[in-house]
Amino acid sequence: MKRLLFSVLFVLLATTALLTLSSATKRSKRAPEVVYSSDGSEVKIYSTEVEDTLRLLVIADTHLWLSDEREEPFRKYSARMAGAYNETRHFKTGEKTNPQRELLRALQLAQKRGADAVAMLGDMVSYPSERGVEWLKHVLDTTAIPYYYTCGNHDWHYEGMEGSRQSLRSKWREERLSPLFRGQNQDAYTAQIKGVRLFFVDESTYEVQPQQLAAVEAERKSGRPFLLFHHIPFYAPGRPVGYGIGHPDWGAKTDDGYQFERRERWAEGGHKQVDYRFYDAVTTAPNLLASFAGHVHIYGVDIINGRPHYTVEANFRGGYYFVTVMPLKR
Repeated sequence: MKRLLFSVLFVLLATTALLTLSSATKRSKRAPEVVYSSDGSEVKIYSTEVEDTLRLLVIADTHLWLSDEREEPFRKYSARMAGAYNETRHFKTGEKTNPQRELLRALQLAQKRGADAVAMLGDMVSYPSERGVEWLKHVLDTTAIPYYYTCGNHDWHYEGMEGSRQSLRSKWREERLSPLFRGQNQDAYTAQIKGVRLFFVDESTYEVQPQQLAAVEAERKSGRPFLLFHHIPFYAPGRPVGYGIGHPDWGAKTDDGYQFERRERWAEGGHKQVDYRFYDAVTTAPNLLASFAGHVHIYGVDIINGRPHYTVEANFRGGYYFVTVMPLKR
């Protein structure tokens, strides 16, 4: 009888232990939690997958127009954009300003607040000016904060120059913009700071290449928290037709700016499957914390599948994001 009672008690204790272990295992496998807080130029991201505090300055669309005698052979291609943003007004105060001044202000802020890195999302120059790129690299190196860059559509575009989007981007990335990449893969690359992956992709032609899809799929499979930085925003209902990676109506029929900008018209057949697969891979990635884009020169945020996709105000008129990623305590 005693042996029977002991056996029953042992089974009960073992069952209780197994249930407790099962419950703990379920809790440990709980999906990562992320909380967001945004106020103007401040973005705060809290995540249970983050163990340290990461601070980033995010800028786009500085549109530097600086040039010198080396630009003479290209004046017929750069004339319009050379005069587009050489004097601007601050988006908030209305004071007169210019691209160089606002870039320096943003970098000084990054130094003051102890930024771990500067993320540049394209259109840092208004055309591939040698003088503009040299000045930009000089001030970035002087700031002494690690910086990362990806292209915008103006960075490599000389208006009226013959060639396809892909060929012109490849040419000027290599010949003029490569110092800003600092040896990184110009199509897509990742840097890791304080346990957070920073993924940069160049989709400044409004299209994605297979190797870029493969790169973002690798980030997704890694399971590690990542931020995505790019130039052209993602499609979201309510955004204008003229842009948006993954937009179902993007293409030649909706391209009303190609003659004005003297460039190749958008693709006749619209987006390809690789573009839509890239869109899906990013917007459904469980380890994506957020994405940041430029191009549209306004602050904005779209929530797609529970994740925020930000656009930043143009830096030429004082825009930037200061992004802080912090641990979330359960």
